[in-house]
Amino acid sequence: MSTRTFRITVRGAFDALTDTQRAALLADAAEHDVLRAAFTPEGTLTYDIAARPAFVFRFSATGEKEEDILEATERAEESAKSWLTARGYGFKHLRTTAEDLSQAPLGKRQRRAARTTGL
Repeated sequence: MSTRTFRITVRGAFDALTDTQRAALLADAAEHDVLRAAFTPEGTLTYDIAARPAFVFRFSATGEKEEDILEATERAEESAKSWLTARGYGFKHLRTTAEDLSQAPLGKRQRRAARTTGL
């Protein structure tokens, strides 16, 4: 069996932030800019609290079977909730999506490389 790579995205919105919490998020905003976004095992948080209260966590995970994506998705969502709760941030409207990269369609360059290498 080959290893599958999963990309998991947890989206939501901060809820009922205090002025102190908002100030803390603004102070750390550069560390959580969308230009620093990456899918990592630990998760990467991005937000622009000055524009809107939305946030996105990006996680990567691996598994052996197609069904492993369900467990990886649950772990990612729990990790996001734990991060927010540990810091006292309220949240709402959590939506989690996951993609198995082994099932993703090939891009133009990948198709060209596959043709030239005979894959």
